[in-house]
Amino acid sequence: MLKEIKTFISKGNVVEMAVGLIMAVYFGAIVQSLVKDIIMPPIGLLLGGVDFSQLTIVLQPGVAETVPGAGDAIAEVAIKYGMFINTLITFVFVAFAIFMVVKGYNKLKDGIAKKEIEAPVVPPAPSKEEVLLTEIRDLLKK
Repeated sequence: MLKEIKTFISKGNVVEMAVGLIMAVYFGAIVQSLVKDIIMPPIGLLLGGVDFSQLTIVLQPGVAETVPGAGDAIAEVAIKYGMFINTLITFVFVAFAIFMVVKGYNKLKDGIAKKEIEAPVVPPAPSKEEVLLTEIRDLLKK
């Protein structure tokens, strides 16, 4: 069983998949930071100083502890639609970036395929022996 696992891993597919997954995680973190830290503040400023991450609909307000350490505090229950907006915008940016990468990859792949089609492989000219044998065959047919 260990030998089979080693063979499976050494084929390269697992390594490529792992590298792709790691790249996707960090790419997502970069895009999330781009949306949260660079894009949303100016949009919030244009909309009157709104911080989207703080937009909520409070269903039940939180209650503080009556005495410190009593443990009777009640957490706030709220719908955080501002965080949903941030996540939605992040998704749009990630989807667009992935679309552009795939589009570029397909264009590159199509360009390589066209070059292969445009430049067909010409078979080498027959050797002198092949020409002579062909002539002999043709004479024997007659």
